[in-house]
Amino acid sequence: MPSHPRPDRQPKPRRMRRGMIRGSALAAILGAAGAGAYIAADPPVAHAQQNTGGLGAFDGAVLMKGLRETPGCLGVEAARTQSGKSVIFAWFENKAAAMAWYHSPVHQGAMKAVFPDFEDAGEPMAGVPDDVPIMAIASFTPGQGPDAPPIAQIAIELYSPIKGGIFIGGTFAPEGLPVKGLRDLTAP
Repeated sequence: MPSHPRPDRQPKPRRMRRGMIRGSALAAILGAAGAGAYIAADPPVAHAQQNTGGLGAFDGAVLMKGLRETPGCLGVEAARTQSGKSVIFAWFENKAAAMAWYHSPVHQGAMKAVFPDFEDAGEPMAGVPDDVPIMAIASFTPGQGPDAPPIAQIAIELYSPIKGGIFIGGTFAPEGLPVKGLRDLTAP
């Protein structure tokens, strides 16, 4: 099995740029956050902060702090999956809060560091309702091997809570996230 994805399956930089433009510009926001979490969580690749790994010159800890300090950001969690993805979960009160992060100097700097040729076109999150909570999941997989691109996979997915669910002793989502019909089964 090869140590890195097949070259014919590598995303083309222009194609990636078009996909981000067509999708939600939030992809670039939290994509940068995913890369930041990877760098912050894995000191051996900290050299990427000097742009030697092609990930740009940014500090993942500063990026995560900036995300947490964004007005309307209800909470942030970072994790690494068994498949090697670094993942960021960020909960926002609504679209306005997610857009506050998008326009923040921390995000803009991270986005330019990771995607220096990115051209913002259109309205970010144009199809997202204004009045629903948003959970954004950013996943990032670094390239493997010396000839691999620095980013093998990056994705941003947006979700809003649906009615239902249970919990005992707490939830994965932050306390301030309203979920209709979520039942607390914690013993009294």
